[in-house]
Amino acid sequence: MSLLQTELSILWPALLAGVLVVLSHVPLGQQVLARGIVFIDLAIAQVAGLGVIAAHVFGLGASGWTTQVAATAAALAGALLLTWTERKRPELQEALIGVLFVLASTAQILILANDPHGGEDLKDLLAGQILWVTPQQLVHAAILTGIFLIAWFRWRRQLGRIGFYVLFALVVTISVQLVGVYLVFASLIVPAVATHRYPPRRQLALGYGLALGSYVLGLVLSAVFDLPSSPIIVWAMGLIGLLVHFGGRERPRPVEH
Repeated sequence: MSLLQTELSILWPALLAGVLVVLSHVPLGQQVLARGIVFIDLAIAQVAGLGVIAAHVFGLGASGWTTQVAATAAALAGALLLTWTERKRPELQEALIGVLFVLASTAQILILANDPHGGEDLKDLLAGQILWVTPQQLVHAAILTGIFLIAWFRWRRQLGRIGFYVLFALVVTISVQLVGVYLVFASLIVPAVATHRYPPRRQLALGYGLALGSYVLGLVLSAVFDLPSSPIIVWAMGLIGLLVHFGGRERPRPVEH
């Protein structure tokens, strides 16, 4: 097998993982921005990651359904907690999301404190291993993404607060294992912020194009310059997002009487 064929065999699964993440995270990001809970993705991703690490530490294996159950259970617990705090203390919701993020992050450090491979595990959780996604992971992600797309575009208005948080937790649980916390956050927030100045009817299409183009460009640059894929994709998305943002027109402000 030639070098080019080898690189393509690695890049195609990675690109497919990116596509699956983008399909769910771009529309979710618009809702997150509208709700003013930007850091919910980081918090839920860290809680899901805590579930993965706990499963690993307790001997359930680094992959498989047991780990998925642990990660999903942790993410759902975090989501339901945030549902309760939004109802009880809506004015403090963003701050409470930050507190949950810090608690989950430090809990990971404490659990892995005596693990000789703990630092590497944390790095993998944050930066991800997009180049080494498995067919099993892609199948799980494709099924969940399909369920999300149907639920989101057909019954979004009927989901309510709890439905939104639960759906969000389920999507983030699989996404963080595919591409890592950094890329999950970038895929959620950057397209939403970059297209905020555009007419609402164009935001989703522009967000999809921006995110997908960033994954393609980042993976190509990663292969050409032999650099870590996830950081390159995040930077590609940030720079393209900046160009898209300044290419939009400022929305007219309502006239004050």
